[in-house]
Amino acid sequence: MLAKRIIACLDVKDGKVVKGTKFENLKYSGDPVELGIRYSDEGIDELVFLDITASIEKRKTMIKTVEKVAENITIPFAIGGGIWQSDLAFELIYRGADKVSLNSGVVDNPKLITEIAKKFGSQAVIVAIDAKRTALGFEVFTHSGKKATGMKLEDWVMKVEKLGAGEIMLTSIDKDGTRDGYDIEMLKAVRKLVNIPIIISGGAGKKKHFLEAFNNGADATLAASVFHYRKIEILELKRYLHKNGVFVRIVENEGDDLL
Repeated sequence: MLAKRIIACLDVKDGKVVKGTKFENLKYSGDPVELGIRYSDEGIDELVFLDITASIEKRKTMIKTVEKVAENITIPFAIGGGIWQSDLAFELIYRGADKVSLNSGVVDNPKLITEIAKKFGSQAVIVAIDAKRTALGFEVFTHSGKKATGMKLEDWVMKVEKLGAGEIMLTSIDKDGTRDGYDIEMLKAVRKLVNIPIIISGGAGKKKHFLEAFNNGADATLAASVFHYRKIEILELKRYLHKNGVFVRIVENEGDDLL
C-alpha cells in the first residue's frame, strides 16, 4: 500500500510566494526557497511551485528557483506555470524538478503530455485542472481560473489519463482559499473515471478536511495558506491522520521513519 501524501503548494508571483481566495486578492507569503526548506524540514511529502503569472522574464526567475530548491531539499517537487512547450518542461526537469505541472498549455496542446511522458515517464507529468460549477456542470478553466474552456471536467480527466498523465491535480475554484473543506463532490466525480492518482486542492482549513478527502478517494491532499501561516502543523496533521486510519509517512525525529 502506498502512503497517502501531504503536499504544500507555493504559488509564485514576481519571485515571491502569494496566496489568495478563489484565485483573487493575492497576498505575499514569503520566499519560495526558504519556505521549501522549511516544509522539507517539517516533514511535508512533496512541494508544488506554481508560477501563476508566467512570462519570459518570470520564467527565467523560476528556473533559478528550481535550481536553488534542488540544491537545498531532498523531497520531490514539481514546477508549473507557463509550460507551453516540451523543451521548457525538459529544461525544468534537467535543472532539478522531479515533475512538471501542466495546465493551460495542455488544453491548447494535449500532445505535450505524451511528449514529456515518453521522455521522462508518466510519473513526471502532473496535469493540473482548475474547475468550477457552471451551466455545463463542472467546467474546466485555464489562465489562473480566468478563461472558460467550454469543456466538461469529466471528459478532460479521461483524456489526460489516456495521453499519459501520471497524476491529476484537481483544484476547485469554488473552494480555493475558503478553508471550508475540499470539494468532495468534484473529487468523487473524477475518482469514478480515472485510475491514476488524484491530488485534491482548494479549501483545506481543518485537519478533518484532509481526512475527508482521503476517505473519498484522494491519493494526496494539497494546501497552501493553512501551512504558510501555520494554521495547521504538518506533523500534527499526520499524527491525526494516522490515528484515524490513514497510511501516512511520519518522521518524528532524524533517522526515525514511521508509517
